[in-house]
Amino acid sequence: MKREGWFAPYFNSYFWRFLLIIVLGALTIFSASSLMYTSGFLISKASIPPENILMIYVPIVGVRTFGTSRAVIHYVERLVSHDTILRILSKMRIRLYNILEPQALFLSSRFRTGDILGMLADDIEYLQNVYLRTVFPSIIALLIYAAAIISLGTFDVVFALLMGLYMLVLVIVLPLISLLLTQSRQRMVKQERNRLYQKLTDAVLGMGDWIISGRQSQFVASYEADERLVARTDGALRRWARARMFIGQAVVGIAVVSIIYWAAGEYQSGAIAGTLIAAFVLVVFPVADAFLPVSEAVEKIPQYRNSLERLNGVEEAKGATPGAEAAASNAETAALAKTAAGKIQATRQAHIQLKNTGYRYASGEDWSIQDLNLDIPQGRKIAIIGRSGAGKSTLLKVIQGVITPSVGSAVINGIAASAYGEDIPKLIAVLNQSPHLFDTTVANNIRLGKPDASDEEVKQAGKLAQLDDLISSLPEGYDTPVREAGQRFSGGERQRIALARILLQNTPAVVLDEPTVGLDPRTERELLATMFTAMADKTLIWVTHHLVGAEQMDEVVFMENGTVEMRGTHAELLSREARYRRLYELDRPAGFLAKQDGK
Repeated sequence: MKREGWFAPYFNSYFWRFLLIIVLGALTIFSASSLMYTSGFLISKASIPPENILMIYVPIVGVRTFGTSRAVIHYVERLVSHDTILRILSKMRIRLYNILEPQALFLSSRFRTGDILGMLADDIEYLQNVYLRTVFPSIIALLIYAAAIISLGTFDVVFALLMGLYMLVLVIVLPLISLLLTQSRQRMVKQERNRLYQKLTDAVLGMGDWIISGRQSQFVASYEADERLVARTDGALRRWARARMFIGQAVVGIAVVSIIYWAAGEYQSGAIAGTLIAAFVLVVFPVADAFLPVSEAVEKIPQYRNSLERLNGVEEAKGATPGAEAAASNAETAALAKTAAGKIQATRQAHIQLKNTGYRYASGEDWSIQDLNLDIPQGRKIAIIGRSGAGKSTLLKVIQGVITPSVGSAVINGIAASAYGEDIPKLIAVLNQSPHLFDTTVANNIRLGKPDASDEEVKQAGKLAQLDDLISSLPEGYDTPVREAGQRFSGGERQRIALARILLQNTPAVVLDEPTVGLDPRTERELLATMFTAMADKTLIWVTHHLVGAEQMDEVVFMENGTVEMRGTHAELLSREARYRRLYELDRPAGFLAKQDGK
């Protein structure tokens, strides 16, 4: 499927608006030029005794008309252009969100935080400027250029060609020279600013460690050195901008001198009246105002190109996500998945099956998971255990339909998990090790699981998550602000609020992705007990490093290097797998010894 560009769709959708903007822009320059022309004529005419008062009155009316119309037309042009571009900007932002959102589980591994921040903060803004600062001014300048040459040609073709050369320097030659001289620096500034974003976000995320290590001054010094590097490159661009402006003004000055010389000669030969000399000279300045911004507009092209490359890169990454591709490529399967999702919600029955499933992130790379077979009917509870890098996270992505297996299948009620697309959150909820609490009330954080939930439903979910004691201790109960990232609460309390959110979401299956990491043993046991009790009727897929609570699972799957090394109930593995017994002894020596004594 051909990738949609970032410009063509909007040119097609807003063609008539764009045309109106260009016409209004050209009329603004025309009104300004006419104002200066009539003003020059009026000044000259008023300096000599008029043969008829109408010879003064008519240009006075012209000055008033063009002076008013210039302001009005310019205002309407800005209103229409900004309204149009803000509409486009809104669609671009929505499109970027729709590109990033399906990759939510991949973002941290595919992109750095600074890159994402740069895309959101800079790239769309740069594409907005393509229209306002480059496309529209350049087209208007070309129209004015043609109109000026034609108008002068009616008086003197040779002189019109000479002025055409002067204007050509402003419209074509100087912009191209500016582009050639600055394109590498423009790209460098953009890339260096992106690196600053990356460095700053990385430092903010690790601020505590910088302070603990006592190296905060080292970071500040390093960051300031990078900023000075950007400032030096930026300074070179500003110096060229001043030089470019001087060259442009010098060309305008030469054009003014030339037109004075020509107009004086024309007056001497009787071709034009003396009152038109000032009119011809003054009209140069508003026309030049249309030409001078073209150089700045053109030299921004490398920045636009860099933004486009990054946006296209993230779009290609989305296209490389098999889950998104599969869901979009087969409309019939997607329709079946939609129907199946509704049925699953109604019956609360989700049967998850993996058959000979394998996945690798790129051709030629090692398999992240290989030859996996899992049958998880509704209500079954399995624990997936393994060290980091064993393939647990990839397995979860396959189950959630984020990625499509490279081989084999992953289905929910007989339909590919990847086909469910945006309906997956209605079927499978996820509680991970660091759920985010937004800077709003406790109730609103819980209500994220079901936006239209009533206050009573929120309180019931909180009760199931055993939040009663916590809520009773808060000054405003469920309406208490959690503060940024949930700073008001401990790790266990944040997990209980997130658990209430999951319970309110009320999906038939829940993935527990190491939700107790970082908690003390007592809090871990209490939280797990709450989870298992509150979600007794749900399918649980519990990813963990620990064996605490494994005895409550219907099956324990031990993964190593992307394959299943051991599987069975907790009791079966204890009895037949020496390695599992050793792991259990290390993880829960007291429990192990108690069992041994019981024998």
